[in-house]
Amino acid sequence: MNEILDSIVIGGGQAGLASGYHLQKKGLQFLILEASKQATGSWPHYYESLKLFSPARFSSLPGMKFPAPPDHYPLRDEVIQYLQEYIKQFQLPVMTSQRVTDVEKVGEVFRIHTISGETFQARTIINATGCFHNPFSPLIKGQETFKGHVLHSSEYRNQNHFANQRVVVVGRGNSAVQIAIELANVSRTSLAVREPVRLVKQRVWGQDLHFWIRVAGFDTFPFWRFRKKVPILDGVIDLGDYKERLATKNPDQQPMFTSFYPDGVVWPDGKMEPVDIVIFATGYRHNHPYLNSIGALDSEGKPLQVAGVSTETSGIYYVGLEGQRSFSSATLRGVGPDAEFIVKKLLLYLKN
Repeated sequence: MNEILDSIVIGGGQAGLASGYHLQKKGLQFLILEASKQATGSWPHYYESLKLFSPARFSSLPGMKFPAPPDHYPLRDEVIQYLQEYIKQFQLPVMTSQRVTDVEKVGEVFRIHTISGETFQARTIINATGCFHNPFSPLIKGQETFKGHVLHSSEYRNQNHFANQRVVVVGRGNSAVQIAIELANVSRTSLAVREPVRLVKQRVWGQDLHFWIRVAGFDTFPFWRFRKKVPILDGVIDLGDYKERLATKNPDQQPMFTSFYPDGVVWPDGKMEPVDIVIFATGYRHNHPYLNSIGALDSEGKPLQVAGVSTETSGIYYVGLEGQRSFSSATLRGVGPDAEFIVKKLLLYLKN
């Protein structure tokens, strides 16, 4: 493609679509490149029962409200449908099956190469892929000898095939607890944690927690600059009966095991317990190798950026990074304000 666009958005999930909305609003020429066959981000790869931690009233992209009652907590498939409708509503220029393999900068123009063999040119790039395509699982001593199954939470879909199994879920975050509670209905399940799970009430004084987060300014204040965790935000949101279930040890919590052995895991007290399946709900890591050649990443592969603006490569921007500008940056409700901020920065760059 010989045309030089104003911007190329890499990633067609929520962050990419929000970026497209604001680029379109400013009348810029752009394309959204999505690696998969549909522009719905990582949502199709999450477990089927996943429920948003914020209600519909706080779960919208810019320009289009989530089509559900304000206090409804959307499920995974509802989000997927919403993203598909969002593309249609604004007729966003999305090209699917365009996984980016390399980016080079020639003068003031970026050349973006995709796995399909195509090359696109643009004066700026918004990287909106997030981290959810690169699951992280720690290496535990003896893991290579374990005869059971090891998987990451990103591979978990539903409780089918887990009946009557001995399962250990590693982690203490929202996904770990939600998966463990679901599996505890059909199997003997434990959470392996370094610290006990801390629960946060979903509703406080008749309002959803996110109402108070917004009122208090936690949703936009850049706590990341101070490298401190905010207690009210550092916990698992109780989506129902979590407190009761954990109190009755269904699932139970165990101190993180120290190693594997062929038939199971070894707990800190030295007890060896047979286990069928271990699920690591241990998060994700940055994965933007195509930006390496233009010096946009540090030695660990993390974007060198402040508030979504590259500090090393002019013309590179980000939307959807965790903690990019606020607590909500990587969420449905957070990518819109961040995208608006980035597009304003991008416009200033294009005018210079």
